[in-house]
Amino acid sequence: MVDMTRYLLERPHQLVSLTFFAARYESAKSSISEDLTILKRTFQNRGTGLLETVPGAAGGARFIPYILREEAEHFVEDMIDELSAADRYLPGGYVYMSDILGRPAALRQIGRILATQYLNQNVDVVVTVATKGIPLAQSVANYLNVPFVIVRHDSQITEGSTVSVNYVSGSTKRIERMALSKRSVKPDSRVLIVDDYMKGGGTVGGLRSLVDEFDSQLAGVAVFAEGDFAGQRTVSKYTSLVKIQTQDEQIKVAPGNYLTQIFGDETTQLN
Repeated sequence: MVDMTRYLLERPHQLVSLTFFAARYESAKSSISEDLTILKRTFQNRGTGLLETVPGAAGGARFIPYILREEAEHFVEDMIDELSAADRYLPGGYVYMSDILGRPAALRQIGRILATQYLNQNVDVVVTVATKGIPLAQSVANYLNVPFVIVRHDSQITEGSTVSVNYVSGSTKRIERMALSKRSVKPDSRVLIVDDYMKGGGTVGGLRSLVDEFDSQLAGVAVFAEGDFAGQRTVSKYTSLVKIQTQDEQIKVAPGNYLTQIFGDETTQLN
């Protein structure tokens, strides 16, 4: 049962047949079904995810990870406490987050939380821009069991032919450029954009333009943190875990819009 659990956890959203498990463990399908019933109950009670069973000859079991509201709230609260430290303030009104985004346990939780939003939606690929968004995108893609691709500001010879777009940075108002290999995203894909931080939304707007160039659809935009921005953001529909305000070298962190959008108004108001 331990090996079965590991196998399912490592392959989220993938249907695994009873025949496969029966052959793997040299056991009857009836015994496998009983084990899956125990796992299904345990996953649900622990808030690990849903173990979906599909009947019929072509059926089997599929593990769908998610996170419960209470656990998500606790994680966001922990992030707020960490990010509120005064020594995290950086010139220009930014906040140091690299240590958190380099921590495997934090990345797993962020990926699990952001993937929960797309539990019942089709996502074909996760897209991010180099460099700090890469570990986040990889974590989200892992829980959705889809590929992730990296958009770069400078095309590289190892990428082959690329598609590039120019965009206006939302915060600095400078013209920037980003490029993506033509082989990275297939036409008609549903693309989820994931990034570590959004202020004016210019980078996300550029990524959205790239999605259009690939004749694909935007499934959504998810960021770990959004910064305070006085102007008009180029992106209106997105989810964020935390919202950061900086003024007079002071940091104020609050929950982003994720908890309310996903779990509704019953979400506890965190300080």
